[in-house]
Amino acid sequence: MKIAICLALLLLTVMVVPAFGQFIYSNGPINGTTDGWTINFGFVVSDTFPITAPGTTVTGLEFGAWLFPGDVLLNAQVSITSSEFGGTTYFNGVVNFTQSACSGNQYGYNVCAETGSFNGPSLASGTYWVDLQNAVVNDGDPIFWDENSGPSSASENSVGTVPSEAFSILGSCSDGQSGPGCGPPSVPEPGSIFLLASGMLGLAAIFRSKIGL
Repeated sequence: MKIAICLALLLLTVMVVPAFGQFIYSNGPINGTTDGWTINFGFVVSDTFPITAPGTTVTGLEFGAWLFPGDVLLNAQVSITSSEFGGTTYFNGVVNFTQSACSGNQYGYNVCAETGSFNGPSLASGTYWVDLQNAVVNDGDPIFWDENSGPSSASENSVGTVPSEAFSILGSCSDGQSGPGCGPPSVPEPGSIFLLASGMLGLAAIFRSKIGL
């Protein structure tokens, strides 16, 4: 009986979001309890992702977001570039996102999975940066990209190098495979799984580039 109750509680602490397109890279699951970085009000966050199979086409993005209760992300500017915040631009556009799997964390924010699809570029093998900025929330509040300290390198335009964020790149692989970077097939970590924290603390300052817990 106790085992069944524990399993039920464990299931309640995770959320899984279906992807638009095929998994080609994940920077790990949503953390939801550590920190986040602002992606509107002039702040930009950029994370790396690898491509190993030439001709891989990017078709979508999933990422973890922290929002004030009741807020909904409408869209955000997504770009794919050769370096942080710039260099050669392979894609740059406003992407609409679908919000799901929201749950409150110990700081009073809703942590949600955000999924958007777009007609992205066909990329050669290499390392690229995905940049998020100019996010639009239904009532104009700030929104924060969840920090999960995954394997990617990351940078924020006001402070420089930061721990990386929770996201997955979606697309189609020219070699017909579905592993990271379109390499050998593997089972990806769901980009929208996170553990819920307990307790409620005061909300952080609104217009800071980092939540600053």
